Amino acid sequence: MPMAESLTGKLLVSNPLMGDPNFVRTVILMIEDGEEGSMGLVLNRPSDELVGIHLPVWGDTVAPPDVVFVGGPVMTDIAIGLGSGAVVSTDDWAPIVGDLSLIDVAYTPDHWGGMSTARIYAGYSGWIAGQLAAELAVDSWIVCEALSGDALGPDPDTLWQRVLARQPGRISLYASFPDDLSAN
Repeated sequence: MPMAESLTGKLLVSNPLMGDPNFVRTVILMIEDGEEGSMGLVLNRPSDELVGIHLPVWGDTVAPPDVVFVGGPVMTDIAIGLGSGAVVSTDDWAPIVGDLSLIDVAYTPDHWGGMSTARIYAGYSGWIAGQLAAELAVDSWIVCEALSGDALGPDPDTLWQRVLARQPGRISLYASFPDDLSAN
C-alpha cells in the first residue's frame, strides 16, 4: 500500500464538530508527517506569558502579539520556534512553507542569519503512526494549504475563520459556524 502524501507544510483546521477540547477551533501547521507519526504546532492559541520573560533574547524578534503560544497538549514545558525571513542560509534552516522554518530557540536570533520575525510555542501537537489518518478518516480535520503569513500573523484569534473562509465550496461555510449551536 503506497504511503499517503505528506502533510508537512499543510494546515489542519479543526472541524467545528470535532469535540476534543484540546483542539476547538484550532489551526495546526504540520511540521513533520511520516510513517512513524506526525507533529504540528497550533498557530492560534496565544497564552498570557510574555516571550521576553522566558526567553529574553527573543523578546525583540517575535511577531506580535509577543507572547508564548500553546503549540499543543504534548510536552508543554519545551519551547519550539518558527522563524521567517533568514537572509543567510544555515544548515539548520529548512523551510516548511514559504520562508518559514522550524528553529531551535537555544540559539540566538543572530544565528539564523538576520531572521525578520519568529514565534515561540510551548509544546506541540503529536500523533503516533496511524492516529492522524484515523482522525482524518472521520473528518475531525480539514486539510488546507498554508500561506506564508498564517503562522506569524498579528491576529491569531481570527485565523480559524480566515483559513476556512478562503477554502473553495461548502468548506468555506464553516467559517461562520456559531460557537454555540443552541444560540443559533
